[in-house]
Formats: sequence, C-alpha cells, structure tokens
Amino acid sequence: MSRETEADPSGEALLPGTLPEALRAELVAFRRDLHMHPELGNQEFRTTAAIKERLERAGLKPRVLPVGTGLVCDIGTNTDSGQWAGGPRMLALRADIDALPIPDTKGDCPYRSRVPDRAHACGHDVHTTVVLGTGLVLAALHEQGLLPRPVRLVFQPAEEVLPGGAADAIEGGALDGVRRILAVHCDPRVDAGRIGLRVGPITSACDRLEIALNGPGGHTARPHLTTDLVTAAARVVTDVPSLVARRVDSRSGLAMTWGRIESGHAPNVIPQHAELAGTVRCLDLDAWRQAPDLVVGAIDEIANLYRAKSEITYVRGVPPVVNEVTSTELLQAAMVARRGTDSVETTEQSLGGEDFSWYLEHVPGAMARLGVRPPGERTVRDLHQGDFDVDEHAITVGVEMFTAAALIEAV
Repeated sequence: MSRETEADPSGEALLPGTLPEALRAELVAFRRDLHMHPELGNQEFRTTAAIKERLERAGLKPRVLPVGTGLVCDIGTNTDSGQWAGGPRMLALRADIDALPIPDTKGDCPYRSRVPDRAHACGHDVHTTVVLGTGLVLAALHEQGLLPRPVRLVFQPAEEVLPGGAADAIEGGALDGVRRILAVHCDPRVDAGRIGLRVGPITSACDRLEIALNGPGGHTARPHLTTDLVTAAARVVTDVPSLVARRVDSRSGLAMTWGRIESGHAPNVIPQHAELAGTVRCLDLDAWRQAPDLVVGAIDEIANLYRAKSEITYVRGVPPVVNEVTSTELLQAAMVARRGTDSVETTEQSLGGEDFSWYLEHVPGAMARLGVRPPGERTVRDLHQGDFDVDEHAITVGVEMFTAAALIEAV
C-alpha cells in the first residue's frame, strides 16, 4: 500500500491496494474468531463490537445502526462525524454479519463454532471479513491521498431473518449519500481465486409459508365421520405445489418446498391439528408478486376438499437480486485488473434468496459470487450445511477486488 502504484513484469501499472502479508494473516484470524462465535440475526452484539473496535483502531468512525447491531462506516468523507456531508456520492460495500441456527459439524477443526447449534454455514463471516479488510486498505490509501472518492462500509445484521435486516439498515441511513452498492456471496461451486457474475437476476425471490390445519379428530376406524387430517395435510404437501405451478408461467421457476410437517401422536387416532411449513421461491419478479394469492388460494381449495379448516401465514420475504449492468461491469473490471480475464466466469441464477435485493430497490448495484472452493477439490460443502467451510484465500481475493472497484468506480 505504498504511495506509488506497483508495476507488473510487462511494465503495465497496477492498482494500489494489494494486501500486505501481515494484514492478510490478521484477516484470516479475524474470520476464524467470528466463525468460532456465531450470532443469530439481531443478536450480533459481539460481532458488531469486534468490527467497530478494529475500524476505530484504524482511525475510522463507525456508527452502530439504530437497531443495536450492525454498523456503517464512511471512509474519505473528511468530516468529524464520519457521516456524509453532501459531497460526492459514495460507493457502498455491503456485508451481512449473522449466522445460522444449525450445529457446526466440522469435527476437529480448530476454529469450529463454540456456540451450540450455531454456525457460520453461509459464509457471512467471510463477507464481513472481506468488507472489513477492504475498509482497512482503503483507509490507508485515503491517508496517502490515493482514494479519489468516499466509500461506505455497510455491515448489516439479520440477513437470514425474513424479510431481512436490509430494511432496518436502509431505515438507519445506510444508503444516505450512496450512488452504487456492491456485495459478494460465497459460492462453494466456484474455485477460490475466481468470481461468478451475471447481469440481471442472480438470486430468486423467497417467502416463508406456515399452515395450520384443524378438524374434529376421531378414531381411525371411522375416518368418514370426521376430518382425515393427516391425509388432508399430505395432499396439501403433494398437490398444492403442482397446482400452483400450473397457474403461473412455467418460465417463472416458482417452486414450493416443504421443510416441516407435524401431526398426530398415536397410530389409531385421527388428530385434530396439523402443521406445515416451507418456502416459496421464484425466479421472476412478476410471478413473485402474484405468489401469495395463488398459494393461499390453492391451499384453501385442497383443504376444503377434505373438510379441513386452514390457517395460513404467508410471510413476504425478499425479491430477486437483479444485477445492474454498470455495477456488474465494475465488478468484472475490478476482478480482471487484479486476477486477469480468466478469473471471471458466468454464473446461473440461484433459487436462493438474499435481502441485498432491497438495497437495489433504491440504488443500482450488483452482487458477485465469491469462489471459496479449494481448487481441485471435488467435494462441494454446500451452503447451510454444518460442515461448510471455505478456502481462506477467498478473503484476499474479495478485498483486492473491492479495493479495485472503489478505485475504478471513481474514474
């Protein structure tokens, strides 16, 4: 991070902002500390404090969000408050900081979670470390007069809690003075050292569905005299997804998947109550807007056939993340500047949901898929599984890509 830009063997000038070895090692240690101490959405007090302390040691002035967890931090605003003061509008870099309510199953891994039934199994510890590291590098560049425009770091809580903590961050001023926002998400299908990009939708809409079915119950010898609630629940599980699929354009990719079904206590008793829960995912924004009415209508139709009373809770989640063209091109240019043209691959739209989409309702932006698979490894440790882990070289890649984006975007 010297004042002079580096030069490669061909004589071409390289962007400043590469990671020195000491900071690289510190960031790996920081990520491992977060990994050992995962916190759920809106409970990320230790995580928030750790980020805040490190930014303050770098001379920055982070501000905890009004909800009490998460924070934002401006670099290059040249104000005592650290807040935007009406100058050039900023590039924002967003990380999510929460973990998942699942056990860490990585065995003897020295940095496995120390919190029972909590794990960073989605890579948010990596996202956080990447944005933190970027902030430290950009702060040093700013001190040397090499940061041409201000940059905002956004550390957002509660991404895993529908409809996501992005709305609280936005309400807390995270986008005030921001003209563009970028993010990364770990992708275990992409090798470390590479990213995946696409223009347009890169994730899908995701809603949560909870259903209670009720009936009088009775003896399994006389189902004709009561509501056969287990059969009713089974038909909701099997028939509703196919019924809904026939009521939207098949290209919309609307998919219902069940995660929980509970009913009954004895083999010869028809129960009075059944509960089902699952998700509704959709590739297309228009179909997502139609989904609540379609899904609720289909559930009522099937429940009525079996004389079951239904109580439906449809929790609106997040729309698709739709990558804007210029922002996607910026990420690509930044990655090519650091790693060459072979470091970027085209990725497909995922059925996973991401509340980064809410920021894109206000400002243009894009999300890159950050490769975290060790090159040559055939086994994919998928997201939201207890043994999920990453090749930590991805931290360096993410930091250097984001620092390049901050420098290129200002040109």
